[in-house]
Amino acid sequence: QFVLLGTGQPEYHRLMREVADRHKDKAAFVEGFDPALAQLIYGGCDIFLMPSRFEPCGLGQLIALRYGAIPLARRTGGLADTVQDCGDALDRGNGFVFERYDAEELVGCIRRAARAYAKKDAWRQLMTKGMRLDFSWDASARKYVDLYRRALGWAADGREGGAQ
Repeated sequence: QFVLLGTGQPEYHRLMREVADRHKDKAAFVEGFDPALAQLIYGGCDIFLMPSRFEPCGLGQLIALRYGAIPLARRTGGLADTVQDCGDALDRGNGFVFERYDAEELVGCIRRAARAYAKKDAWRQLMTKGMRLDFSWDASARKYVDLYRRALGWAADGREGGAQ
């Protein structure tokens, strides 16, 4: 089954309405944004598709991970920072990644994810790993404090790259 919630270019709205009308038992399209429905979708999906052309930040993949949905994303912006490819064995990373903004690459990545979904034990481990990731402000703040301490250490040592 497939659910799409959101807004975009009118030609895609028309296309998705046609798909949803033709496959009422397998596809749904809701134009616009409904936060309550979005939460239900996050909680009910296995794979969260985020094939953004540009994504300066991106919270969708982070919310999906927290709910145990595996993100499938194009490597761009904040998605590239937060979604790493898990590989065919599902033994690294936290999702599925494709490079080019290209329908063929997207479909190939979806097929790879669908094959991986059949590996139930490995899939469950990937879900659990994603739910344990910490993208909180506390975690980010700890990384910044560590970076600043290292920078101060470099400056105190007179090493290249530190403020003098």
